[in-house]
Amino acid sequence: MSGSTPSEADRPGSDVDSDYAFEAVPLTARRGFWAVGFVMLGFTFFSASMTVGANLGNGLDLPGFVWAVTIGGAILAVYTAFLAYIGARTGLGMDLMAHHAFGTRGSFVPSALIGLTQMGWFGVGVAMFALPTAELLGLDPWVIVVVAGAFMTASAYYGIRAIEVVSFVSVPLIAVLGTYSMLAATRDGGGLAAVFDRSTGLPLLTAIGMVVGSLVSGGTATPNFTRFARSARSAVATTVIAFFLGNTLMFSFGAVGGAFTGRDDIFYVMIAQGLAIPAIVVLGANIWTTNNNALYTSGLGFANITKVRKRPLVLVAGVLGTLTALWLYDNFVGWLSFLNAALPPIGAILIADFFRHRDEYLRELRPTRPVNVGAVVGVIAGGLVGWFATGGIAAINAMVVAVVCYLLGEAVTRRRPRELTRLSAGHGPDSDVTTR
Repeated sequence: MSGSTPSEADRPGSDVDSDYAFEAVPLTARRGFWAVGFVMLGFTFFSASMTVGANLGNGLDLPGFVWAVTIGGAILAVYTAFLAYIGARTGLGMDLMAHHAFGTRGSFVPSALIGLTQMGWFGVGVAMFALPTAELLGLDPWVIVVVAGAFMTASAYYGIRAIEVVSFVSVPLIAVLGTYSMLAATRDGGGLAAVFDRSTGLPLLTAIGMVVGSLVSGGTATPNFTRFARSARSAVATTVIAFFLGNTLMFSFGAVGGAFTGRDDIFYVMIAQGLAIPAIVVLGANIWTTNNNALYTSGLGFANITKVRKRPLVLVAGVLGTLTALWLYDNFVGWLSFLNAALPPIGAILIADFFRHRDEYLRELRPTRPVNVGAVVGVIAGGLVGWFATGGIAAINAMVVAVVCYLLGEAVTRRRPRELTRLSAGHGPDSDVTTR
């Protein structure tokens, strides 16, 4: 299982790529349940999710909140669990999976979309930490931007092992401090029912859409991390825990504190509770873990397009994201939201293609077809529907349209065999085959 570029492209001299940007992760490099689990939890422990939770807490009563996070969390968990399974089963990241579904050059479309989106969110995340922290400490925001951006870029540069270390430290800190904030708000507010008693009447379907939309775009990159899992069962379990239980915990932290204080930003919620230093710690740890994953994903996407090693591209993306952080925060969120509408269709097409052509992924076959037009059209059409359609849940609307376009494309080309190359056990060319 490999991309169109052999692994040696990422191994100049004796420098071995431990992140397998151009090939499947071998079984000898796989990691256990806890290592992958903490990386996935670090990804979903995100301050933006707590802010969404605060909006839910201000807009819903307690039963409405429970229904919203349960239904929305279940949708997120199912979507990412399928991607987690494929990543662990094949050892391929999202970009190499896209070679099968979109074609070797068609894969540039999802790689560019997710690479730019995650680099943009990295910059926004740096600003999300820098602006309130600088305000609290009385510093110039650029000081915090440069320092935070440098640390986050460095840990992403060193790859999955560094991300594991940051996650192992940050996840427990976030869980403990967030739980304390939530319990304090519940106690001071006279219980959960009383805290949620100020509902503004947010429609349940809108709330479910907010839950799904909070992480469905980032969840598309799930295979980039679960490809390191030792088993598909472990990958699915860690992903469901992260995207259902972990994300629900983030919503709950934000919702209880937000409903109690009337604020929609977890940083200011904790400040209002007299937790200034813990607020900085939670905000920094939250954003660091998620920004690690975002920049790592961005590097993999750009590596697929340029065939340049991932690490230098992580540095480039990190520097660009850091230098433009404040501008991105002020000007780019709307554009990022549009790009986010195009990411769920990518994941939906990857899932559909895997289950239609499972043997190609599992029999060491490398695609050589340049472009799958149906898949590319599916991403464009799905993204437009997700952005412009007003009814239902945007991400689901986008995924349905994308899969329909993909299947129509498959039907039109069903008599044409997919062009594949059989790979040897060492991921080198062995013999060419044409198969369906």
